[in-house]
Amino acid sequence: MSAAALNEANGSGETQLLGDAPAPVNGRNAQDGGLQSNTIPHAAPLVGPDFDTILDTESGNGPVEPADESNTEELPLPKRKINDLRVPPPHLADIRWRLFDVREPIELKIDEFERYWPYTDNVWVRQHRAGTDRSGRVTTDYYACRLQRPTYTPRKADPARPDGKPLRKKQTREGGTCQMRIKTVRTEGACPKYSITKVGDHEHTHDLDHMDRIKRNTVVMEIARAEVMKGFMPASVFTIMSEDEEKLAAAGGRYLNRNDVRNASQAWRRTHGDQLAVHPGYKYDHGNGIVRDEEAATALLPSTNSTDIPMLDPALASTPILPMPALAPDTLDFPPSSRPFLNPYLPPPSPSSPLILPHITLSYATSLDSFLAIAPSTRTALSGPSSKALSHYLRTRHDAILIGVGTALADNPTLNARLPSAGGYGGLGWDGQPRPIVIDPSARWVLTPHSAMLQAVAAGRAKAPWVIIAPGCSIDPARLELLKHYGGKYLGLPDLEKGYRLSWEAVFRALAAEGIRSVMVEGGGVVINELLQPEYARFVSTVVVTVAPTYLGTGGVVVCPTRNVDVRGRPRPVVRFREVRWEQVGEDVVMCGKLGMVDADGEGDAAALVQGAEVLGEGGEDAARFTT
Repeated sequence: MSAAALNEANGSGETQLLGDAPAPVNGRNAQDGGLQSNTIPHAAPLVGPDFDTILDTESGNGPVEPADESNTEELPLPKRKINDLRVPPPHLADIRWRLFDVREPIELKIDEFERYWPYTDNVWVRQHRAGTDRSGRVTTDYYACRLQRPTYTPRKADPARPDGKPLRKKQTREGGTCQMRIKTVRTEGACPKYSITKVGDHEHTHDLDHMDRIKRNTVVMEIARAEVMKGFMPASVFTIMSEDEEKLAAAGGRYLNRNDVRNASQAWRRTHGDQLAVHPGYKYDHGNGIVRDEEAATALLPSTNSTDIPMLDPALASTPILPMPALAPDTLDFPPSSRPFLNPYLPPPSPSSPLILPHITLSYATSLDSFLAIAPSTRTALSGPSSKALSHYLRTRHDAILIGVGTALADNPTLNARLPSAGGYGGLGWDGQPRPIVIDPSARWVLTPHSAMLQAVAAGRAKAPWVIIAPGCSIDPARLELLKHYGGKYLGLPDLEKGYRLSWEAVFRALAAEGIRSVMVEGGGVVINELLQPEYARFVSTVVVTVAPTYLGTGGVVVCPTRNVDVRGRPRPVVRFREVRWEQVGEDVVMCGKLGMVDADGEGDAAALVQGAEVLGEGGEDAARFTT
């Protein structure tokens, strides 16, 4: 084939780079005086994971031996294959945007970081490594947007490049247009992770599409190189990669062109250019470049009468499809159609300024006689399957979940969220997983690697707990080191209230200082009864109570705050909820309501929590709705 025809096959009038020559015809290249042909021979399906044997099916000459690879031993093998384009990682487009925008801190497991980060390496350039801390477990790197680089002006005369390489066509590049910076922190431990946070107040001055336009990421280029290294022409590889435009755009390859494919494979093609062919099921069509050969494609597709098996792209028929990971057996389902009634009682969107106190949701399950457990230190299942899934949905909507030490000792809980959107159950990193908080003033709760919570942490299905202790409480260094190894820590409060009790205001302020914006309080009895007292109830924003259709009888753990009296000594209700709604969920009934009145400065009016007591005493009607 003539050079002009080959250029036309590639859809470009530019000079053909080395290695884009057609495959041999009857043992000779067309340029060497062999038979002229208007089509490029098809490459047969490649066999074996290394694709070492390339068949010239049209010439009938059998296998074409690979060229001597002694000169290419130092060429790195592509880590990405065509499967990364055919079956991309879940939610790729959304995660690329999050890694570009970094509006909120992101936590990724090591394998997730290595899977998704190369899709955005056309955006970020590492500036410097801050180093590793004394423990050797924490490594910090700083990255800047690629457009922070300085302005480049080409020199009048670029020096000649070695080995006869063509001169680079460099153009003036404006630099310093974006000052966005981020920090990545790699933490080793029971479940190693990367934490990605924004540095400073600068935002991107451009969008992700602009970066995809000016530079291709590593994944897209490696896929192109891997396909060429199987023995296919760059023009054919470009055609195959461009067939599913939506997946290519999600991977950052919206602006991929033929020159990108040539550049990605140029080093390999210097020694293997005479082996290149067109993908099976495709052909060279004069004037149209590489197009699908419908007759050949049909012969390559799997023969089946079943409509359940999807038709494979013939060019990719020999490439196995990787199976999607199965959901964990303990995964729960709370469908989106069941969620709207909870919306008024969920934490508000993230505030722009730091919070003094987090949003507090009091959530627990009780029997008809208001018992949490049938006996002290006895784990009692009250919620049905549907209301249990509701509780796990609430967990995904809060930054932290809080219990007392009694519940931790009695139940050995995991305190994670088990919905498909949560990290470890189908979500990214630890998305939707709340931070367990255990109130343990005397440090009675002894964690071991066999504790359910730490086992969930090691499996990547929960965050490590924070344990709140009283001032002056001494902890065995081995316990400190164990919790730190799993990513948790002990938080000591600065002072106590009268009677040597922990101050709930101090607890919530300490959590807000740690970046916790919402807390779901689940128990146990001591914690719930205290937070329902007027002096503390002002900190509680909303309540979600599940009532199970059962009586447990006397002798259990009951929800019953201490009686409240007015100035004349007459008893009155302790608290009264407002904006109440009842909803039947499975066999249970869920009550949602609002309670506290705390302003942005952490101040509130405890007296307002018992408004309506006179209405109750006079037999006033409850305006709450009951919905089935």
